Amino acid sequence: MIRVLIADDEDMIRSALASLLRLEDDLEIVAECADGESAVDQALALRPDVCLLDLEMPGIDGVEAAARIRRHVPARCIVVTRHARPGVLRRALSEGVDGFVPKSRRAEDVAAVIRDVAAGRRYVDPEIAADALRDERSPLTDRELDVLRVGQRGETIAQIAATLHLSGGTVRNHVSSILGKLHVPTRQQAAIVARERGWI
Repeated sequence: MIRVLIADDEDMIRSALASLLRLEDDLEIVAECADGESAVDQALALRPDVCLLDLEMPGIDGVEAAARIRRHVPARCIVVTRHARPGVLRRALSEGVDGFVPKSRRAEDVAAVIRDVAAGRRYVDPEIAADALRDERSPLTDRELDVLRVGQRGETIAQIAATLHLSGGTVRNHVSSILGKLHVPTRQQAAIVARERGWI
């Protein structure tokens, strides 16, 4: 039996997917979570075999939740998303995510991916993989992307620095580099460019 945790902030989608996956003889849904923080907490408490995590959740997103879970639990993690941007795929793979699936897939397809991932294989949706190969590479470093990601809701330099465990001066240097590379005047505009191109 494969023990599965599901996290999605959209109640109807989460409960519908859980109900459909419960029809599979070899899957047991051990938790349904509405955000990334509770997914991490429940994964630590229940130690599921596979975590199925929505990318866009309040608080921490699915990729960050997967990274935190994997630091403490030998669970395999699959990220599910409505907007499969190539940059997000690269970030997910760099964090050790085992599967990447669009929300448009049928429940039986998701069940098959869960089985593959539980068996130790990786799965990336073919269309997402093809888009990633065609996509423009980001000129920003991983740390610069972290600064944009953490500050994309208007957080102050001090808040970004505290979250990333950096000094304020280091964050300001990263912001200056980002603005120069993207040729935009503000951090907010840089975040918009990065989101549109799928880098964050």
